[in-house]
Amino acid sequence: MNLRTPLRWLLLGTYPLVVATATLNGGEDSFGLPGLRYALPLLVVVIPLVLLARRPVTALALMLTGCLIVAAFVWSWEFGFLRDVRYLQFITIDLTVGYIATHRRPRISIAAAVVAGLAEIGAIAAGRMASAPSFTLAVVMAMLAAWLVGNRNRERRANAEAVRAQEASRAITAERLRIARELHDMVAHSIGIIAIQAGMGARVIDARPDEARNALRAIETTSRATLAGLRRAVGALRGNETAGGQHAPPLEPLPGLVDLDRLVAATADAGVTVDVCWQGARRPLPPDLDLAAFRIIQEAVTNVVRHAGTDACQVTIGHGADELTVEIMDQGAGTGTGTVAAGGFGLIGMRERATLLRGDFTAGPHPGGGYRVAARLPLPATVAAI
Repeated sequence: MNLRTPLRWLLLGTYPLVVATATLNGGEDSFGLPGLRYALPLLVVVIPLVLLARRPVTALALMLTGCLIVAAFVWSWEFGFLRDVRYLQFITIDLTVGYIATHRRPRISIAAAVVAGLAEIGAIAAGRMASAPSFTLAVVMAMLAAWLVGNRNRERRANAEAVRAQEASRAITAERLRIARELHDMVAHSIGIIAIQAGMGARVIDARPDEARNALRAIETTSRATLAGLRRAVGALRGNETAGGQHAPPLEPLPGLVDLDRLVAATADAGVTVDVCWQGARRPLPPDLDLAAFRIIQEAVTNVVRHAGTDACQVTIGHGADELTVEIMDQGAGTGTGTVAAGGFGLIGMRERATLLRGDFTAGPHPGGGYRVAARLPLPATVAAI
């Protein structure tokens, strides 16, 4: 059982008794105990602090009420330690105003500061404290400082929350774009291959049934690979959990340059021969860079199949000292209009992948004929040093 709530209400229940005892005592020794003369006025502003975290305005209201009542009946505020108690009372009230300014809107905190300042001035007048003008000015300045510090803390907290919200929004947007790129690159390539194979199979099904059968097998293989990729994407969107709340078994790893042979075979089945040329010493790559290089090649080859009107293209992969380069060249129509006409998502996705890795991307008709896609992806220092 949580004992804080009963204790809080017990202290608040004694609060009227504390105020009444401090008031009726009139600054004299209480019950033969001189310490109560100083403790009771201080408890008047200390006990309401139990409400500070949840109801700071209510806590401040109780402080000010008790402070004004006691100030009107304690006749010796200007003497000795009692005056120090009054200082402590005002400091506690100022700190409470600063807390309200930190956690509440300016409209509320300004009203609280004004009311608290007037109440402190009233307590000074009611208590007939010595050096009232100078003390009053000091009290007003302390209240103003407390509010300014609290309000500044509120602004800092609000700015920090806004920055966190922006960072979260950027992270969500980046993840959505990443998934959109994956879906586009995966589905566009697969559907392009399936469409070509289906068309070829339909044309030769009567005259060359064996070729039609091979086209159907290619459609089946491509469809299964696409389905696995879609499951992976949906798993990422759903947090990789099943409907029962259990984590789903891990799916196949993301593709990389090691899968180029599979891509070349699928593209060959679609009627386009891909000649892959490796330059430099091959070495392991970071997963994100490996995936980006593969997806750029895949999308560029898909565009060759769908739009170039040629039966061959060349892919060059260069492992440099501090960068990986990929180039896809064909001798087809050389316009690249197919990608643009489809909304430009292919080129946009390839450019985004290169940019996210601090690389460069170019695509356009080649002066010697055909179309050229090229990307330069810097290698991390740890990989470049291998």
